Amino acid sequence: MDSSDFFKTPAWYPALAGKTFISTFVKLRRESVKALADGIEEDKDPDSPVGQTINDLKNAMASFHGNSFVFTDCCAPTDTERFLNKKGAVFSAKSAWRNLASSPKIRESAAKGEVEHICIRPFRRMNRTREFRLFIYEGKLSAMSQYYLIRHFRRLEGIKETFWKDAEKFVNEIIWLLPVKTLVIDIYFTSDNEIMIIDINKWGDPTDPLMLNTWERDWETQSGIILMPPPIKISGDVNISF
Repeated sequence: MDSSDFFKTPAWYPALAGKTFISTFVKLRRESVKALADGIEEDKDPDSPVGQTINDLKNAMASFHGNSFVFTDCCAPTDTERFLNKKGAVFSAKSAWRNLASSPKIRESAAKGEVEHICIRPFRRMNRTREFRLFIYEGKLSAMSQYYLIRHFRRLEGIKETFWKDAEKFVNEIIWLLPVKTLVIDIYFTSDNEIMIIDINKWGDPTDPLMLNTWERDWETQSGIILMPPPIKISGDVNISF
């Protein structure tokens, strides 16, 4: 396997299945990939590429109860209305396909030949204070960033060092399973403080360095865990001119 292929979920999942959310995969026909790239959201013909894929999705999703989260090899439909309103939760196979086909990110990825599978996980509502991005440089945890950058979470200040130590231990446990030693891993701390992998990304652009701000830095020196700072309070007389 080419090391670049490792970043596709179906590639890394077998080695790390015990460290991530249970998942299943639907292999796509070449015609289905084209339909996805073309943004064909619906086809009533059950024998069409779209109809066949929806039936495959239905069978795969039947193993999960409730809503699912559906994405492709290395891209999730985070730019869709359903993700904005429902965090991407889908219940039916038709909704799953429609959500993928309506995503510009997914269509572009399919057009580039990056899509071979549709990936399915049980939908899980994430606590934003427990999502982090790990920056692993030459096999060692170099830095860790809060993932959700909209606000400061004061509750994280008291436990950030525990989170860092747990993440460092996690990296040391799994690094031997990774064919690439410099990479980025998105993780989630469960309510039991178990670390689960959300996604694995390539090092550098276009992966967002989040709170690290830039890739041009000394990665051999550990930066620790970096959180959103608290809002700045301004007191006294403030004059604003336009």
